[in-house]
Amino acid sequence: MANVSASGSELYSADNLLDRLSDSRALTRSYLYAMERERELLRRRLPLAGGRVLSVGCGWHPGRHLFPAPAFHLVGVDPNGDHVRGVLETGRADEAFVGAAGQLEQLTDGSFDVILYRLVMHHIAYQGPLEPAFAEAARLLAPGGALVVIEPGLWHPVGLGLAAANRAGLGPQLHGTPDDVPLSPRRLARIARAAGLTAELHAVTYAWRRLPVSLQRWVARLDVLGSRPRAALLAHTFMLIARRDAG
Repeated sequence: MANVSASGSELYSADNLLDRLSDSRALTRSYLYAMERERELLRRRLPLAGGRVLSVGCGWHPGRHLFPAPAFHLVGVDPNGDHVRGVLETGRADEAFVGAAGQLEQLTDGSFDVILYRLVMHHIAYQGPLEPAFAEAARLLAPGGALVVIEPGLWHPVGLGLAAANRAGLGPQLHGTPDDVPLSPRRLARIARAAGLTAELHAVTYAWRRLPVSLQRWVARLDVLGSRPRAALLAHTFMLIARRDAG
């Protein structure tokens, strides 16, 4: 059973071996730090004053910390009805409905300024190809709008280790789920460009949430390098910003 923080994030699960071995204080510190880094990157690279945001696979935490009310009208979509009801009841979304990535035909073309996939794409990758989600985002974005994807990266040492564990069939025993699939930042940028979007990559952080707090702080010093194109590829958690042309 997962414990949920006040922000709505799942912090740890008793069924997860790595979580049982982790310090809950380190997990909490990591989540709060990552949220602040996400805000910082979007302030610098996507300085929107307001607009309509679609959070796909919104879960319990659809990204209100990134797109606060009332400036942003946030619409959540998730295949889990409990998540939809939860974000509406807590005010984390202005609207929400049950739906799945790549199957949102009911939404109007060009109707959103931001499409957010926050820690969702790896679940989609486990189930099938990512291209339909990117094509859908390109369709739904208004001119000048942006797709924002936040994901654990494949090329960080932790990502490489996780990928090896998954290939060996040890994923569920180690981290409790088979769909924790680290993704290649370069691959996501390539798919975004194929969908007609202009892509840029940034490191959210190089630190791993299971490290002791003191080591997290030390490793996080590298985060200032994270907007350099090659450095971003090696991040533990990265952000893809893929813009639709404004013309």
